[in-house]
Amino acid sequence: MEKPITPPNFIKSVIEEDLRTGKVKEVVTRFPPEPNGYLHIGHAKAIWINFSLGDEFGGRTNLRFDDTNPAKEDTEYVNSIQEDVKWLGYEWEEKHYASNYFEEMYKRAILLIQKGKAYVDDQSADQIRETRGTLTEPGQNSPYRDRSVEENLKLFEEMRAGKYQNGEKVLRAKIDMTSPNINLRDPVIYRISHTAHHNTGDTWCIYPMYSYAHPLEDAIEGVTHSLCSLEFEDQRPLYDWVVAECEMEKVPHQYEFGRLNLAQTVTSKRKLKLLVDEKHVDGWDDPRMPTISGLRRRGYTPEAIRNFVYETGISKAYGVIDLQVLEHFAREDLKLKAPRTMAVIDPLKVVITNYPEGQVEMLEAENNTENPELGTRQIPFSREIYIEREDFMENPPSKYFRLFPGNEVRLKHAYFIKCNDVIKDADGNVTEIHCTYDVETKSGSGFTGRKVKGTIHWVEATQAVPAEFRLYEPLINAEEPEAMEEDGSEKTFLDQLNPKSLEIAHGYVEPNMKEAQAQDKFQFFRHGYFSVDPKLSKPGEPVFNRVVSLKSSFQLPKQ
Repeated sequence: MEKPITPPNFIKSVIEEDLRTGKVKEVVTRFPPEPNGYLHIGHAKAIWINFSLGDEFGGRTNLRFDDTNPAKEDTEYVNSIQEDVKWLGYEWEEKHYASNYFEEMYKRAILLIQKGKAYVDDQSADQIRETRGTLTEPGQNSPYRDRSVEENLKLFEEMRAGKYQNGEKVLRAKIDMTSPNINLRDPVIYRISHTAHHNTGDTWCIYPMYSYAHPLEDAIEGVTHSLCSLEFEDQRPLYDWVVAECEMEKVPHQYEFGRLNLAQTVTSKRKLKLLVDEKHVDGWDDPRMPTISGLRRRGYTPEAIRNFVYETGISKAYGVIDLQVLEHFAREDLKLKAPRTMAVIDPLKVVITNYPEGQVEMLEAENNTENPELGTRQIPFSREIYIEREDFMENPPSKYFRLFPGNEVRLKHAYFIKCNDVIKDADGNVTEIHCTYDVETKSGSGFTGRKVKGTIHWVEATQAVPAEFRLYEPLINAEEPEAMEEDGSEKTFLDQLNPKSLEIAHGYVEPNMKEAQAQDKFQFFRHGYFSVDPKLSKPGEPVFNRVVSLKSSFQLPKQ
């Protein structure tokens, strides 16, 4: 039985009731990112919720750019957001920009002034903050709160005309400075910013605040269910106030869900941008980043991400999900899709002394034992091969079943080999081992004469393709780095950056991998699932990102 688009949840129940009672005729949702950074794994959940609920009830979902802050926004982010949404498998009904509504928002602000519900304040941002009050103390009225309607209209028009400098004046809603909800204590709804906008250019020098613009955008577009994360719950009364006092014809309603929090992961765009700007990573799409573009470059599939967010569900509960849960869904998705092949990441040469010199034979190997439809491949075998350095020990401990002097192991898809000699350099480092093989033990021959306990992988030396392997661990050691601030004095999340988050190794892959294309995915025997890096790979010189290991081995360091 195919699972539903979304599991049972409280928002679905609300929508079902709204449709049953006729409160809404058609479900309209929206995904409204601010184009001030790249989307991350938390956005993937918001995308899934909005688009899936829209689809499930035969409605529609729009993509809207909440571009009300030109100082932080850029067309680069607009383009990346669209690419990420499409890559995740979703298509929006309509594309909108908040900036397209600036004139309408301005007119609604004029209406608020005319109704005595908004006023121009000359106080600075610091003064407004200081007089806002606390959770236990009421705020203080601005000395400009009782300006006349006429004066406020004149000043607001002058603000639009560019008469004043940044920060010189703001427009505030007139609600209640004694409200227990700080969001209702005369919030700023317009500020001056002489900054060019990516969409409107220099048309405007005043811009609406998000808390004022967002409910108007929803109302203008006819959104029925405005879905957002739980931190906006306290702003819902302001959302409703703006819609009501601006006398919007269509009345949307806001519903909040618990955001997706991953352990050892930051999803604050401010912190992610800090990582990029200070070059702790090599861009928004660094495979260690929790951005959608970073996950895509690393090798995650959209199916794995969608399955992950589905299993996390929709609720109001706060929780931190172990990073290994996301990795689990990557493994589950790739285990039947990815061909299995052999790669040697830390190579040690093996010479099979009794194998004919110059001879190369082709061996057959299945591509995925769990998915026969992926077929088989031919791999070369000769006198010289590479194995993993960790698969040989000169003086092994007990119960070590790989290669050591006098021991015999099976080469996967090939023969039994026995170690006879060890070659070392002047410093005593093992540089080569010499073995003999038993021609009767060829894989698939049905040989039953004796058994060996160890099986190791290998790559034939003369045709091996040199490759780079990029091995990742979590970027941050702290369990909940979002709780840390980067104020320059206290311990910050940057102090918890993992110096071993990236390890680069150079080894070899089978010759059939020479033509591997960007984003091709493979399971390397014993090493995990890997994907061809789309930025660093060159023709004949593949670079592989490890998506996930075959099983989790990472542990937080002891504090």
